[in-house]
Amino acid sequence: MPGEITENIIKAKSAAVRLSATDTATKNKALSAMADALDRNREKILEANAEDMDAAARMMEAGKISASMVKRLQVDDGKITGMIAGVRDVAYLEDPVWETVSTIDLDDGLELYQVRCPIGVVGVIFESRPDVVPQIMSLCLKSGNAVAFKGGSEAASSNRALFEILSEAAASAGIPKEAFVLMESRDDITAILGMDEYLDLLIPRGSNSFVRYIQENTRIPVLGHAAGICTVYIDSEADMEKAFRVTLDSKIQYPAACNAAENVLVHKDVAGKFLPEMCRLFAENGVEVRADAAVSGIKGVSGTIRATEADWGTEYGAPVVSVKIVDSIGEAVEFIAKYGSNHTDAIITENSASMRYFVKMVDSADVFVNASTRFADGFRFGKGAEVGISTSKIHARGPVGMEGLMIYKYILIGKGQEVRGYADGSKKFKHLKNDRKCPL
Repeated sequence: MPGEITENIIKAKSAAVRLSATDTATKNKALSAMADALDRNREKILEANAEDMDAAARMMEAGKISASMVKRLQVDDGKITGMIAGVRDVAYLEDPVWETVSTIDLDDGLELYQVRCPIGVVGVIFESRPDVVPQIMSLCLKSGNAVAFKGGSEAASSNRALFEILSEAAASAGIPKEAFVLMESRDDITAILGMDEYLDLLIPRGSNSFVRYIQENTRIPVLGHAAGICTVYIDSEADMEKAFRVTLDSKIQYPAACNAAENVLVHKDVAGKFLPEMCRLFAENGVEVRADAAVSGIKGVSGTIRATEADWGTEYGAPVVSVKIVDSIGEAVEFIAKYGSNHTDAIITENSASMRYFVKMVDSADVFVNASTRFADGFRFGKGAEVGISTSKIHARGPVGMEGLMIYKYILIGKGQEVRGYADGSKKFKHLKNDRKCPL
């Protein structure tokens, strides 16, 4: 009920203060306990997920959810192993809380420290993927933030099982249990959107329309991305072997992911060499190719469907890709600016000038050279896991790990100084930078 959620969020706000002051050893002990609990409760997690998968299969047959959503929902033994590894990786990460960012001596005996501190209470609203629960909970715990979860109703049993296992394990190691809140209804979302007094950040993970709804219906700061329209550009000086491998991986490794390639742009000078083989590889792997007229006219290319204007700006989330021939790298960059979503874009080239031009001119959170777009991931970036991917330019960008859950405060340590001497000019500031750490 909304009243209960409101009460729980208020409790989380209080617990967040206690969690922010929790020492590193206790947090790491809790993370270890959480990983062990996931390992011990594999059967419970799989049984809960089987319930969700059965219901999802019926919903898919009725046309209520997509096949890609069902795929994101599924949890197997390998995914649980991945969850465990992710939680343990977070334990190995440096504790960012109270890290000294900068130190300035305003004057003798008047020391100003800028130190990292947690944001407070984070609300995470996501669809389908139960593995979001251990990712977010572990990152929030290590960074000293309380967190309220709302997963999609299609994953209700999986989310509940994971939340209970993890929160109980963390509490057993000394973490305030009130720091973690599970929301399970649409009414809960409506309730929290107006709780800007208690919630400090919202992270929505889902469809374009879903993220926009959250952004437009709350005064709470929102971190996220509305779409994942990623492009791979094959330059005129691309190594063909690299181009085939990277392009295929970007599309088929996990087509439902937001960092899977949706568009492939090919320079006209290598189109005849690249496209016949690439289209053959796509066909062998069950990928539907939607192409412009120039692609379809290449000798050796067959089985393509004519692309429409709408295709260039579509996030398929499925084994479908749009392919277009461009005259230059400049045209490729302009295409990305027009149709992309500032998420992840890649160039395949051996030309260093082209590399520099692309990475400087493509205004995306992640810009890759000769590497699959699927690398855009917090775990793969060495963050342990991620709370989400942000395409904004404020606070955090790209795969967001603990750094996106941190803010800072200023600590001024003096010896009874007053401002008036500096205000009337009888005293002057020194403003000397040094590398001292905050002593408190």
